[in-house]
Amino acid sequence: MASPPPPPPQVNLIDDVVAEILLRLPPDEPEHLFRASLVCKPWLRLICDPAFRRRYRAFHGAPPLLGLLHRTQVCDGDPAARFASTTSMPDFPHPDSDDCSTRPLDCRHGRVLVRMFHGPAVDLLVWDPVNGDRHVVPNPDINVLIYTAAVFCAAAGCDHLNCHGGPFRVVFLATDDHEEVVKASVYSSVTGAWSEPVSLDDSCECYAQHKRDTSAKRGYYIPYVQPRRVAAIGDAVYFTISRSTAIAKYDCGKNRLSVIDPPPPDTEVYGGFITLMVMEDNSLGLAGVKDFSLHLWSRNVNGAAKWVQCMVIDLEKIMPMAKPLKGNGANVVGFAEGLGVIFVSTTVGLFTIELKSGLVKKVDAPGVYFSVLPYMSFYTPDRGRLLSLARLTEH
Repeated sequence: MASPPPPPPQVNLIDDVVAEILLRLPPDEPEHLFRASLVCKPWLRLICDPAFRRRYRAFHGAPPLLGLLHRTQVCDGDPAARFASTTSMPDFPHPDSDDCSTRPLDCRHGRVLVRMFHGPAVDLLVWDPVNGDRHVVPNPDINVLIYTAAVFCAAAGCDHLNCHGGPFRVVFLATDDHEEVVKASVYSSVTGAWSEPVSLDDSCECYAQHKRDTSAKRGYYIPYVQPRRVAAIGDAVYFTISRSTAIAKYDCGKNRLSVIDPPPPDTEVYGGFITLMVMEDNSLGLAGVKDFSLHLWSRNVNGAAKWVQCMVIDLEKIMPMAKPLKGNGANVVGFAEGLGVIFVSTTVGLFTIELKSGLVKKVDAPGVYFSVLPYMSFYTPDRGRLLSLARLTEH
């Protein structure tokens, strides 16, 4: 039996034109691609083709912001278990269950890191909201008092545009409850083990929480790791300790902790609320609010290290503000890498500010925000995901 003749050239040409048009649908509103995939079978085949999805990710670059979780200060307890969508897509079901409670720690490279509390037992969960993958990670060998953590893709040469599956690392940074020092350890999904914890040099004077030894009647300080999302540059992560009066650096490759000074003036002027971030030029950034203005600093991590103030934004001119009796009335609580987006919490709600365009968008209701955990990932249709979306929409 003779094989069917090839399609006329104009059909391929039409497919190419359709593909070029669909490539330009904005990734921060995934519903557009999902709706387009339901127009007809040829469009469905095109959009679900892995080659098209690769082109789509490469065309748009940085993964879009799909949603967020957040952390509160220790004294405020844990927020409600909710993955808040920042698009028209439904919220992803949060990995909470009747037999455990959860505490979100980080969102990065398509994964979410959650601490799971099963009564007295505690472990970590690395969760992919897009495909539902879950990996349980045991606790590190640290007597935890207060902590932060981060999850990273560990695939060699990955561009982090499609981080679903594959190896990962978890960095855990904590104040040890027994030794009262800052410690760090790294977990590898390849080896299934944690590195030996390393401690911050005891000579580091980076203390803010005052405790009193009543027997000796003298005061001493404990270096408290702040439960904020870390900034990651290369093989190093940066985090704040002791109400932001110091910034710590953990070099994963060298397994070494060190401290760098914050920019002048003392970051206490920002009310203890600052956010560390990765700038467009891969330098370390810091943002805080003083007198209703957002102050942005950057510091080169290679060569001559010096803080430079690079931007001041008058928040009263670009977003709704309600002046409190005291305080800033606004706090920087997060940053989305690759998008140039800062999260600012006010009494009116949680907002994003695009640093380049100045565009302001309200993304959540007023609440107690200390560290926003932005979830960024491409959410493109495949046949299985179309079925999952239908189930989410039903609920």
